[in-house]
Amino acid sequence: MTLFPFNIRIYGIIIDNNKVLVSDEIVKGNFVTKFPGGGLQFGEGPLECIKREMMEETGQEFEVVKHVYTTDFFQRSAFDPNHQVISIYYQLSPVQPIRFLISDHEFNFKENTEGAQSFRWIQINKISQNLFTLPIDRVVGELLKKNYG
Repeated sequence: MTLFPFNIRIYGIIIDNNKVLVSDEIVKGNFVTKFPGGGLQFGEGPLECIKREMMEETGQEFEVVKHVYTTDFFQRSAFDPNHQVISIYYQLSPVQPIRFLISDHEFNFKENTEGAQSFRWIQINKISQNLFTLPIDRVVGELLKKNYG
């Protein structure tokens, strides 16, 4: 039996005035719209991971409000077909008012280089299947639209 590695991803859902924060990024040469967050590292739990990821990406501290969703279906990684992705989503709240740059349009990078990232708000009631690049984010987007939109 061949074992396939799991890729555990942890994401933050930040909601303000019926808008949700999304991250536009360049990942492995692809322009990707997703929720902020990233990969679980060996030795840390999901809550530690999302707090670390948010600090790395925004420079700000966030607290976890509640668990929103954990992947409940098989999803092959979009970037490595030999990996299965499991994603965990938490609603977050900033410890202090948001002070990082939030753009008013998509993919607002200083340079189109690997790892570039920009943030923007999306009206929850305007979330569509085309908004998010990654399949699990699409499921979570629909959940948000149903529960908050």
